[in-house]
Amino acid sequence: MRLGWARGAPAALTLILVLRATGAVGAMSAEPIALLQGLDKITARVSRFDAPVGQSVTFGTLSIVVRDCEKSAPEDRPENAAFVEIYESRPGEGKLPLFSGWMFSSSPALSALEHPVYDVNLLECKATSGSPPVPPAPKSPGGSRGKTAG
Repeated sequence: MRLGWARGAPAALTLILVLRATGAVGAMSAEPIALLQGLDKITARVSRFDAPVGQSVTFGTLSIVVRDCEKSAPEDRPENAAFVEIYESRPGEGKLPLFSGWMFSSSPALSALEHPVYDVNLLECKATSGSPPVPPAPKSPGGSRGKTAG
């Protein structure tokens, strides 16, 4: 059995240290939902799904639990990082651990699930869907100055 953290942990830690040292990522804020993307390599079907932190979600035969989801500040370089645990349910065997480690939206191959049928990637960490939307920026007074029909 091969866990993703065994290979990805040193590289993931290095990425975090480099991003912080260069000022690319400052303070990260915790978000309650991870937006994940799954690929079924057999059917070539891509699915996007929300994974609330601490709750198990299912994708094919995989059970995915996001333990933490962090998003960079708006003024920093865009980055999302989530600590993810992935298990596979096989008949007669129960749940087998496949992956445990940090996934990064900007570097999906850095710490990835290695599976013959499925790929799972982090797209972003976000607030709950019930939160109010961010209002659009106010328009400048005076309207447009383009040509008018006529």
